[in-house]
Amino acid sequence: MTLSNHRGVLYFALIILHFLTTLFPSVSAHMFHHGTLGALHNNNLATYSHGQNYEDLSIIKKYFHHLGYIPNAPHSNFNNNFDQTLVSAIKAYQKNYKLNVTGEFDKHTLQHLRVPRCGVPDIINGTTGSVQVANYSFFPGRPRWPQVPGRLTYGFDQGGIQIPTNFRNAIINGMNRWSQVSRTSFQSTTTNPQLRFGFYRGNHGDGSPFDGPLGTLAHAFAPTNGRCHFDADERWVPDVTQSPGQNNFDLESVATHEVGHLLGLHHSNDPNAIMFPSIPSGTRKVNLGQDDIEGIRVLYNIN
Repeated sequence: MTLSNHRGVLYFALIILHFLTTLFPSVSAHMFHHGTLGALHNNNLATYSHGQNYEDLSIIKKYFHHLGYIPNAPHSNFNNNFDQTLVSAIKAYQKNYKLNVTGEFDKHTLQHLRVPRCGVPDIINGTTGSVQVANYSFFPGRPRWPQVPGRLTYGFDQGGIQIPTNFRNAIINGMNRWSQVSRTSFQSTTTNPQLRFGFYRGNHGDGSPFDGPLGTLAHAFAPTNGRCHFDADERWVPDVTQSPGQNNFDLESVATHEVGHLLGLHHSNDPNAIMFPSIPSGTRKVNLGQDDIEGIRVLYNIN
């Protein structure tokens, strides 16, 4: 093959590579996610010993840092040592979810870590919430909407992926789950909505990139930010009982959880609460628990 032939092949390959990265913009996010997913599903984790080095621990430390259990990231990358930083993070995670506090990757801790979840960190600015009553909690500073009780407007982002009508209805249903207990109505608008919903992939400009299928499902911001984003790489269905399938996630269930964040609730430690951060695929969980109801009423002084 001549030099000109080599150049032609190389040029053609670069064109194909550019096409693929344009067509599938979430490829790099998938790679990062599968590293995290693979590390958490490593069956050898339960055998790891304190003080030793293992190649996947830096990935797990980065995940704990995202969730708030390792507050300060190093200037360079996390190391692979099973050090006191990681032990403390595991213990804090176990304590937060009422698991046996061992500082080890025991069976129940690994089962808990592997369930897909909301992307809102468990610990913000060093605290699980400014107020912890029963199992529910609030964001630091207890931010609230001055319009609640009352009315909030909502809309759907045009800059993300187009949202089909049945998906929009599932999200609206999620808002309506909170209407009675918060004494608040939700009104659609296309002009400066207070609550904004959208589907995005990978790094989408809010500082909390999505990680591809499974892992982080969605995230929302505390009042009065109003943004709620769903990972477009998940297999969403409006109602998973009507559309069962491997790795299908119930959009109304996750939307109901995220609307709780938009209203000012942080995560709950009660597995029966909507505000519990994890939800397995194939699960429909749309009814507010007593912990959710008490939390929103306390936050907004509703009797």
